[in-house]
Amino acid sequence: MNTDQILKLALEAAGLSEIPADSGVVFPGDNIKRVMVGVDVEAAEILIARHLGFDAVITHHPRGGRPALDLAEAMDNQIDRMVQAGVAINKAQKALVERKEQVERARHVENYGRAVSAARLLGMPYIAVHTPADILAERTVQEHLDRDLDGRPKATLADVIAALEGIPEYRLAPAKPKIRVGAEQSFAGRVVVTMAGGTSGGEKVALAYFEAGVGTLVVMHMPDDVIEAVKRQEIGNVVIAGHMASDSVGVNRLIAVFEQNGLEITRASGVIEPAGE
Repeated sequence: MNTDQILKLALEAAGLSEIPADSGVVFPGDNIKRVMVGVDVEAAEILIARHLGFDAVITHHPRGGRPALDLAEAMDNQIDRMVQAGVAINKAQKALVERKEQVERARHVENYGRAVSAARLLGMPYIAVHTPADILAERTVQEHLDRDLDGRPKATLADVIAALEGIPEYRLAPAKPKIRVGAEQSFAGRVVVTMAGGTSGGEKVALAYFEAGVGTLVVMHMPDDVIEAVKRQEIGNVVIAGHMASDSVGVNRLIAVFEQNGLEITRASGVIEPAGE
């Protein structure tokens, strides 16, 4: 199997017809059988993979090349998610502008060639699958919460936390889901999981969700300044499901697809093994 075929499997699993800006083949290769998959695969992990005899590496977070540089462009996915939750499309777009510009400026000054040169010098095929895995994580967690909380109009944030821990990756993670805005006894209201779209959308995006009738946002992570801003809004709740655990939910769904297509996968760099209970 070659790198293009592996990337195609990831896109199909996530229901994508085009390669997102934060994903892609960073360094191509073929005759791939054994693959090391990690949340963050950079120069060190590429060197480890070459030393251990792997044929390719797959990173979740884009750590090199165009996927790293163009991360902000993948944030437009958040507009679709906000619209699904009831936010007007023009409002969703405007809510995202400021944060998207911040991310673009930050990525513009990063060393986006470091991991690429390591892969090239070591002859290690290198693929980034950021948005495909995040879409699968978002979908998996939303469907799980919808089932668990169905018919419970007075479900609390404690119930949301308990439901999340019904997913192996959250149950096994050392960093457990946490309530960051609200309290255990707070009514959850309508719960929306937002995990795809590059990175955190910021306080204006959170406010747009709450004004559209969302009661609780379940996210991978949220910066402190945004958490404090959301507290001041005094409208909705925020549950941080956990970054590595949430990334592992999506990555493990992709790993299952890869294994079904004959690849031998080894988890590394933060991916939680769901069968490790």
